[in-house]
Amino acid sequence: QVQLVESGGGLVQAGGSLRLSCAASGSIFAVNLMAWYRQAPGKQRELVANIGATIGATYADSVKGRFTIATADAKNTVYLQMNSLKPEDTAVYYCYTIIQVRSGSMSTAYWGRGTQVTVSS
Repeated sequence: QVQLVESGGGLVQAGGSLRLSCAASGSIFAVNLMAWYRQAPGKQRELVANIGATIGATYADSVKGRFTIATADAKNTVYLQMNSLKPEDTAVYYCYTIIQVRSGSMSTAYWGRGTQVTVSS
């Protein structure tokens, strides 16, 4: 079984910064993709950024130039550095990963429980 543990959310003023972390643990052979999604009240969940060996790092247009996604591969951890935060960035942020639990197995997607980010104006 694989578990994702997120941390780093909180309340920040507009223009401030936060850093989210997500650590994957359990039976992990290979991590194929790690990503961050977010869901604001009354809105659909949307992709914020993802990173993988074949795709590199990609970002939603709304966060380009302000957010940076990075991984610490040895720790199966993904980070999201969020700078110049805006009130519209307020949402629950979810970690997402696609993992192979053993050699030759199919890849499986996992979600974290989410961490709240609130940006005040």
